[in-house]
Amino acid sequence: MLGGYNILFYMVLDLSSLEKSVQSLDRALAIATSSEVAATLSCEHKEVLRAGVIQNFEFTYELCWKFMKRWLENNLGATYVDGVSRKDLFRLAAEQRLIENIEGWMEYHYARNLTAHTYNLDKAQEVFLSAQKFIRDAKLLLNRLIEKND
Repeated sequence: MLGGYNILFYMVLDLSSLEKSVQSLDRALAIATSSEVAATLSCEHKEVLRAGVIQNFEFTYELCWKFMKRWLENNLGATYVDGVSRKDLFRLAAEQRLIENIEGWMEYHYARNLTAHTYNLDKAQEVFLSAQKFIRDAKLLLNRLIEKND
């Protein structure tokens, strides 16, 4: 509070780490889903590729929700964001048009929590499939953050 006025200080977010992470996941998915590449790899190599995609997904998801939260704190105020559930965070992000699909983001959150169990081939495949859906939404979030980053 300054002179009786509530002042919000806006900070431009440095989105370079998110950009690099989204690009890395996109590249990993392009390689891992390439039929040309798949034809030349053994099952063990495919598992290693899938593990790389999963690791990229995990990291990119974490950056996405953290940047989402930072943008909301900077633009709405920390009191609106602090202590809210993940679903409420996604709801706020959708209201601000940072994301489109709250339930999709909840599915990505669920998949992120499964990454601790990727030794299980079924769970690893489930996370891998989520990563393929996630990349579109991660790119959309990044583009919206770039547009609104003033």
